[in-house]
Amino acid sequence: MAARREVKAAKALGDSAQLSVARAKVQKTKVKLGERGPVWWDDGSPDFNRCQVANTPYAQWFLSLSTANAGTPPENQAGETNWSRAATECIYDLG
Repeated sequence: MAARREVKAAKALGDSAQLSVARAKVQKTKVKLGERGPVWWDDGSPDFNRCQVANTPYAQWFLSLSTANAGTPPENQAGETNWSRAATECIYDLG
């Protein structure tokens, strides 16, 4: 994408004005592509992006994949395998 190359060039030159213009072009392009800006789709399902799988409705499914392949549940970053003790970044509410 030409706008990204302009960002790289502006950084290399240390030109903050050119960098601002180039970044604005990148933003405008990404919004047009639907990568940024308001959500343009809505299927009514909750968004579990950026959530620990242990705190989503997919926890049991994920655990079944892990145990089928490795024989043990996956460890979280603290090395714990007990998901009830895992940090709760996302709590889902289906009710």
